[in-house]
Amino acid sequence: MTQTLTTRSRARSQQWFQRAQQSLVEGVNSPSRGAAVYHPGPVVLERGRGSHVWDADGNDYVDFMMSFGALIHGHAHPKLVEVVSQAMAEGSHFATATSAEVEAAERFRRMVPSAELVRFTNTGTEATMLALRLARAHTRRTRFLKFEGHYHGWYDCYLLNGHSYSPEEIGSPENPMKIPDSAGIPPSTFDEVVLAPWNVVSALERVMRDHGRELAAVITEPIMANMGCIPPRDGYLERLRELTCDYGVLLIFDEVVTGFRYAPGGCQEFYGIRPDISVFGKALGAGFPVGAVAGPRPILDRMRWGEDMVLHYGTFNGHRLTMKVVAANLDLLSADGTYRNLHAIGNAAIAGLQAVFRKRKIKAIVQGFGPMFQIYFTDRDAIHDYRDYCKHVDTRRYSHFVHLLLERGIYMTPSNGLHWIISTVHTESDVTALVEAVDQACAELA
Repeated sequence: MTQTLTTRSRARSQQWFQRAQQSLVEGVNSPSRGAAVYHPGPVVLERGRGSHVWDADGNDYVDFMMSFGALIHGHAHPKLVEVVSQAMAEGSHFATATSAEVEAAERFRRMVPSAELVRFTNTGTEATMLALRLARAHTRRTRFLKFEGHYHGWYDCYLLNGHSYSPEEIGSPENPMKIPDSAGIPPSTFDEVVLAPWNVVSALERVMRDHGRELAAVITEPIMANMGCIPPRDGYLERLRELTCDYGVLLIFDEVVTGFRYAPGGCQEFYGIRPDISVFGKALGAGFPVGAVAGPRPILDRMRWGEDMVLHYGTFNGHRLTMKVVAANLDLLSADGTYRNLHAIGNAAIAGLQAVFRKRKIKAIVQGFGPMFQIYFTDRDAIHDYRDYCKHVDTRRYSHFVHLLLERGIYMTPSNGLHWIISTVHTESDVTALVEAVDQACAELA
């Protein structure tokens, strides 16, 4: 039986955190890393290899966060280390045309069914910004439909109902309250946003009847990844595709989280849905910052220089070192059996966790499949949408649970709105370590 790891002192993490607060806001560069999520403060990580990370105190963890899904091949993959070392020695970035961006784009097009053309950006947020601008230019409409609970980056007009709120605050499904997720955004920013529940066909049909002729685009995560892991109901994405075609609305798939994770071509390949525009990030860069917008030539060609062009600049677009990594990453993902193994390891982890919760009589479900899933402490059999999450999920209990796992050598974010990630380097031994740690944590919870 695999020995469960045990973390001991995290005194040096606390020292680094105290020091960081003198120079960084909250001591971090994103609130999801700081004391708003981790108590009494973050685990300061110093190195990683494969599926493991080590903190400033030398504690060893099996990593199931994997940089929020960016590390599709785990930490310090030997092939990627080799590629990065060589690219650095030759010159990491030129801000000009390179063969590296051509090779990355060719591999991308071979893997993504809807990609006649691709434009690389630096982040997923940049990609979703560009996708909406393209949709507006192509349709000559300005409004767009955003779903409750979906996150598409921190662009002003997307920052709406992306956090969970009390059931009393969110309004009715027929008339959702628009709740900004950030200060500093003028209310008029959201005049062009139509907000609707996700995963409910009747609600979708009603909203499209009322607003379809004025919408430039509908943007959606194919699997709702901002409230844990909420798969679409059977037929939902198919109906969404039908309705957007009926009303002349562009369908944008935000595959920043799901891209290159469930299948070589992302969820659009897995579910057999062809969006008009799709955006990618995270796993595309295998740990390096990158985003991408893909779609048919008539839409992407609107970025060609000329009258009425869609402007998209960026000094670091197509960063040479990153493009080398992207090409090598996609080659690794193209190997036989890659996705079969990702799904098998993930499904084994899910089955093991479900068995522990049954044995310990813990009211919890494990939702998702294959390489991405989430645990919800709830009385419900399933969480289908944002409103289910807000009403029925005990996020405080989940946070406590994950802090217990951190003490037992499992690295994961205590934020219930994120998700567990399986990489290509996770093994059956990692699953065994996880299940043992969860069993111990549940004994304490009970």
